[in-house]
Amino acid sequence: MTTAVAAEPTARRLHPETVRWLGGAAAAMALYAALRIVNVLVLIVYARRDEKTPSWRELLLAWDAKWYEGIAAHGYDTAIAFGDKGTPEMSNLAFFPLYPGLSAAVEFVLPVSTGTAMLLVAWGCGLIAAATLYALGSYLRDRMTGILLAALWAVVPHGIVLSMGYSEPLFTALAAGSLLATLRKNWLTAGVLCLLAGLTRPTGAAVIAAVGLAALVAVVRNPREWRPWAAGVLAPLGLLGYMAWVGARLGRADGYFYVQNETWNMGFDGGAYTLSTFSDMLMDTRINVELAEVSLVLLLAVALFVTAIGERLPWQLLVYAGVIVVIALAGDWFYWAKARMLIPAFPLLLPIVYGIRRSHNRTVPYVVVGTLALFSVMVSVFLTLTWHRSF
Repeated sequence: MTTAVAAEPTARRLHPETVRWLGGAAAAMALYAALRIVNVLVLIVYARRDEKTPSWRELLLAWDAKWYEGIAAHGYDTAIAFGDKGTPEMSNLAFFPLYPGLSAAVEFVLPVSTGTAMLLVAWGCGLIAAATLYALGSYLRDRMTGILLAALWAVVPHGIVLSMGYSEPLFTALAAGSLLATLRKNWLTAGVLCLLAGLTRPTGAAVIAAVGLAALVAVVRNPREWRPWAAGVLAPLGLLGYMAWVGARLGRADGYFYVQNETWNMGFDGGAYTLSTFSDMLMDTRINVELAEVSLVLLLAVALFVTAIGERLPWQLLVYAGVIVVIALAGDWFYWAKARMLIPAFPLLLPIVYGIRRSHNRTVPYVVVGTLALFSVMVSVFLTLTWHRSF
C-alpha cells in the first residue's frame, strides 16, 4: 500500500486549479509557437522563389540582429569612430546589453554559433513572454483572455521581429512579468524584473514609470512597508546603470544620448517629425506601402489606447502602454521603425481581447486571430524580401 502511494503520479497531487492554469499556459505557448512557425514558413516559401534571396537564417539575423551579434561576439565599442568628413559613425553602444549577453552565455554553454544562440534566446523568450501574457490575462479576467492575449501578440503587424535576433521577445517577457508582479504587489519581483527590462531596451523607461509610480502610491499609503521602497529603488537601476556605463566609457556624462543623437540621429521633437512624415505621405501621389502600414499602426495604437482607458484597465498598464506610444510618436527617427517600437505595448491588445470575449459568436476568435495572422504574414514577407531598410 505504501509503494502504491509513493508511485502515485505527481500531477494527481497538484491542486486542480494549478493543473488548469498550467494547461492554459501550455495552450498559450503552443498557439504562439504555431502562429510564429507558420509566419516563418510562409516567409521561407517566398524567399525560395528568388535564388538571389538570402537564406532564412540570414533573413532572421539581418539589420539590428547584426549589431547584437557583433556585441555578443566582440563586445562594445571603446570609442566613437569618425568618418572622412568628420561625422561620427554609428556605434553599437546604442544597444542595451542583456540580450547579447544572454546570447553570448548560450553560445558559451552550447556548441552553437553566435547567430544560432541569438535565435534560441529570442525564440525561448518569446515562449516565456506568451506564458507571462497568459498569466497576466488570466489574472485580469480569465483563462481564455490570457490565451487570446498571447495569440494576438504573436500576430502583431511587425511580428516577424519576434522570430528574429531582436530583443523584443526578451523585453516583453520582462515587462509583462514586472507589471503582473506589480498588480499582485510582489514588489521585489517587480523591481528586479524592471531592472532587467531597463538593461534590455530604452523603452524600459515605460516599465520604470509604471512600477515606480505604483511603488510610490504604495509607499504613500503605507510608509512602513519596505518592499515598495525596494522596488522603487531597484526599478531604474538597469536603465540608469547602462547609461552611466556608456558615459564612463566615452568619458562624457551625456555619452549615451550623444550616441543616440549624433551617431544614430535619434532624438525627440514632440512628434513634429511624425506628423510631417504622415502629412507628406498623404500628399504624395506615389504610394509607399511601408509608410502607409506604419501610419495605420500608429493610428490604431492611439485609438486602442483611448479604448483601453474606456475599458478601465489597471492604471499601471495604461501608464506603461501610454509611455511607449508617446515614445513612438514623439521620436524623430526612422518612421518605418515606429510600428516595431509598439510591439511590446501589449496592453493595447486587451480591448480587442475583451471585445472578442464579449461576443457570443464562436467564430469571432478564429476570424480575428486568423485575419491578423494573414496580415502579419503579408507584412513579414514585404519587410524581409521587398523593403530594403530596417524594421
